[in-house]
Amino acid sequence: MLRLSSVLTTAALVAAIAPSAITSASADHASSPTAASPTAAQPRRHAADPLVIAHRGASGYRPEHTLAAYELAARMGADFIEPDLVSTKDGVLVARHEPEISETTDVADRPEFASRRTTKSIDGRPVTGWFTSDFTLAELKSLRAKERLPELRQESTMWDGRFEVPTFDEVLELRERLTKELGREIGVYPETKHPTFFDEAGLDLEGKLAEAIRKHHLDRGNAPIFIQSFELSNLVELREELDVKAPLVFLVAGGAPYDLVAKGDSRTYRDLIQPASLVELSKTINGIGPEKSLVIPRKADGSLGAPTSLVSDAHAAGLDVHPWTFRAENVFLPVDHRSGAAASDFGRAIDEQVTFLEAGIDGLFTDQADVGVAARAEFLAGR
Repeated sequence: MLRLSSVLTTAALVAAIAPSAITSASADHASSPTAASPTAAQPRRHAADPLVIAHRGASGYRPEHTLAAYELAARMGADFIEPDLVSTKDGVLVARHEPEISETTDVADRPEFASRRTTKSIDGRPVTGWFTSDFTLAELKSLRAKERLPELRQESTMWDGRFEVPTFDEVLELRERLTKELGREIGVYPETKHPTFFDEAGLDLEGKLAEAIRKHHLDRGNAPIFIQSFELSNLVELREELDVKAPLVFLVAGGAPYDLVAKGDSRTYRDLIQPASLVELSKTINGIGPEKSLVIPRKADGSLGAPTSLVSDAHAAGLDVHPWTFRAENVFLPVDHRSGAAASDFGRAIDEQVTFLEAGIDGLFTDQADVGVAARAEFLAGR
């Protein structure tokens, strides 16, 4: 759980960024990059080749966050598999996209768990359903995973009911097995989901995570791991309180980090990715994971626009950039990259990803690892 000293450290970190040095949250991020000197505690881990990160595994082809999805992604050529981590009632880290699990498991069809349906507040919003924090590991293991987007990914639904909810330890064991079988290092990219929610529930994500990566010999600066979070406080806790050496990545979206909102801090994600802020954050983190439109926004007509300065700003601060999420279906693509009539048809996803790779990103999150591997190969061939 979050410690008081960690809260104070985070407050000091954010407060140390002078407001006058930060452009307003409404400022256009497409301004020219600065030439700030890197001050990262650890050097930027810029890979020779951009990384292909399997978003929730091969989630375009199998129910997400299952061992089957992770394994398929690795066999397709992904460099990293990405488990989102939540906690059970008895304090075990498991892989689910959200604490609420009705979209990704068959819990709503289980009469023995009907009374567990409830409403909780997550990031200040009411959410109704079934929550991992109300289930023991043994109870969760009795559930079966299902496709989260059945209307869009109908083929994946044939795997519904066939896979368990995996623990983080099982994911790490799978990573080790695949590394040996495939003859190349398979990395892991865990995300701590809604740390403030679990902290308020008295469930520790950070300590359990640190314990697990040390057990599997991954707590070092050059290990095949990145630890990510949309909240800043728990990244500071991992680095400052738990002395985690593994690389840390701050995820960036619209709005503001909920841990800062909960403390009355008005700064937004856009504030935190201004050049001066990135330099300050680089003392704690090693990279950022921005929503992809922060790297290349779309035009008013929905087509792909021109790159912002975010990649060059982050690189100037010594930070890697791993945007999310790249998906092959038309519904997720810029209008000028769509083909076919159906929302579920695959469009020009390779072209989209090559464009982002040409913008200088260091890796990308994708639901279809094979598409990411193909895009990277095409990009590297054209260098």
